Amino acid sequence: MGTTIDNVILPLSRFDFRTRRRSREGAGNDYTRVAFRVYVGRISTAPHGDNVGGNSVGRRCGVGMKTRKIEDRYCVHCGGHLSRYNPAEWCGACTPSIADEPLDMPAHFWWSEHMLAALSSWHMGRVIYAYRTHPIHGGQPIAQKRVAYWLDLTQAQLSRIETGPAPELLTKLIRWAQVLRIPAQLLWFKMPAGSTLDEVNRNDFLRAAAAVTATAAASPHSLLQMLNDARLTEIPARVGTAEIEQLRAAADLFAGWDALYGGGLVREVVAAQLRVAVSYLRAGCAPEHRNDLYSAVGALSHTAGFMAFDACAHSDAADMFDLALKCAEEADAWQLRAKILSSMARHRIWTGKPKDGLRLTQKAFLYSDRLTATERAMLYTTQARAHGKLGDVQAVTTAVGRADDQFSHSRPAEDPTWMNYYDTAQHAGDTGHALFDIAVQGKFGSEARRRLGTAVADHTADAERSRTISMIKLASLTMSTGDPDEAAEIGSVAIARAAGLKSMRAAEDVHELCSYARHAGLAFDQVPAE
Repeated sequence: MGTTIDNVILPLSRFDFRTRRRSREGAGNDYTRVAFRVYVGRISTAPHGDNVGGNSVGRRCGVGMKTRKIEDRYCVHCGGHLSRYNPAEWCGACTPSIADEPLDMPAHFWWSEHMLAALSSWHMGRVIYAYRTHPIHGGQPIAQKRVAYWLDLTQAQLSRIETGPAPELLTKLIRWAQVLRIPAQLLWFKMPAGSTLDEVNRNDFLRAAAAVTATAAASPHSLLQMLNDARLTEIPARVGTAEIEQLRAAADLFAGWDALYGGGLVREVVAAQLRVAVSYLRAGCAPEHRNDLYSAVGALSHTAGFMAFDACAHSDAADMFDLALKCAEEADAWQLRAKILSSMARHRIWTGKPKDGLRLTQKAFLYSDRLTATERAMLYTTQARAHGKLGDVQAVTTAVGRADDQFSHSRPAEDPTWMNYYDTAQHAGDTGHALFDIAVQGKFGSEARRRLGTAVADHTADAERSRTISMIKLASLTMSTGDPDEAAEIGSVAIARAAGLKSMRAAEDVHELCSYARHAGLAFDQVPAE
């Protein structure tokens, strides 16, 4: 009879269909489903109710053969089981390309690079095109005709919208955003009060943060789970190492988006996540993890504060920086404390209070022996900025020299993660900014231009905001002290780059550049609105 291989069910295959035809021929129209018990040398049928397993076998069976379990996949919309032959994340019934109206897309759809790049362009046509061609559709874009039907347009009209100038009529933008169910937090215009989008739980979008980071301290799945499970009104009973690592990963992720796009893109989302993080401080936590928890919340609060600073929401920035500082001091996190105080000082300098900036920088130097050379270089450049605003040429050059000396001893492997941004290009840009205010007065102009030029040339794509702001400053300095025609060429490129950012600091620098241009008898064609 042969050796039995129990608990095996054959997949739907050519053999399966042939067996079903035999069943039909032998029993009229009886299509009763059959399972199979496999023997070496022959196959016999068993009633459907027999205890047979779910593993699949190949066409040939033999003693000692191995079976491979295929991981189950489910539709992201209805939860139904997906066929192994379906590469998409949707079942046939939920496929957007055949749906009569747009579906509720999962959060990681909106937070993907594909969609965020289109949303950051402030061009609804590009957003619609990105929506249609997103990889989530399994390599089969949604037909233009289908999306045009959703939006109550003709295919020709939608084609012109996707490829033409950015639509500007607000009523249409609002209508299309509502139809496609675009999260209000990611839009560049304000949805009307009472919009159904306002009722969407913003934590559904926070959970997608993990899907767009490759360098998070915690695994993407873990961060996704934390952000998905978070509720603004719930406080967990206990917080442990997993939640702490997830908070750190969230801070790193949002800091990366801030550097790339500016603080205006996801600032409100980060503020919501910060409220969740603060609630963790009221939860139970083992004493040995309490300092780590305060440090993680402080890092996230610092990121939120700098985003608010970049968006020129100065009151929010001050409050968030104060919270971050309290958390860092509670945790005895001296390196984080120095970074927060440096950012606070830069904020005060920007808002016209350079003496406050000096005081905060001096406070950060209190435990300088516990800092790395890179961190000390960062503090000296901040100090130089404050002296520059005060017009103290000697103090500026002294601070820049000390910053250069410290940076020459920099060892990135010793730096904390939040100092990863401070590379050669960042140091050149920060010291160039510090020299700017004395350079426009005729002091050290060539040195300031050299450093700003180095920053523009050497910044990576991940630091787009820093590169753009340095380019704007270089154009302003060249316009003030050098060749206005050369400055106009640099400035035109800088203004075009600034238009792709959500940074009010960059926008204000552009207006300063335009002021220098007017004094030189020039004007730029396109200036981003504040």
